[in-house]
Amino acid sequence: MEKRLERFKGIHPGVILERELNKRAIKPSPFALSVDTHRQIFNAILKGKRGISIPLSLKVDQALGLEEGTFALLQTFYDIQKVKENELSKIHPDLSIVRKILFWDTDIQKIDWQKQCKAVAKYLFGSGLVT
Repeated sequence: MEKRLERFKGIHPGVILERELNKRAIKPSPFALSVDTHRQIFNAILKGKRGISIPLSLKVDQALGLEEGTFALLQTFYDIQKVKENELSKIHPDLSIVRKILFWDTDIQKIDWQKQCKAVAKYLFGSGLVT
């Protein structure tokens, strides 16, 4: 993978592709046709709503003169990042829905939710804060 793209690990490859096209003053629709894909599919990739397939990534790499497999690797790194985020969300609750006032006496970010789950439940339900 090219060194200049290494910093983009974990970012959707469509975002990076759109930036690369803008930098080179290439319009997305003609480029999509040049790599033999539908404009709607290509636009969904650019907007991050769809992943880039390996065959398409190879065509894009070749058309832009990038090292073979660049966008395929970026897609893989993005997929890995999404799996990590998904696994992390299973371990930690969504703190945006928890009222911070419930934990006025402690730093909510420092709670080990796996080890202290019973204590937190007892605190919330035993104190009458949650019914």
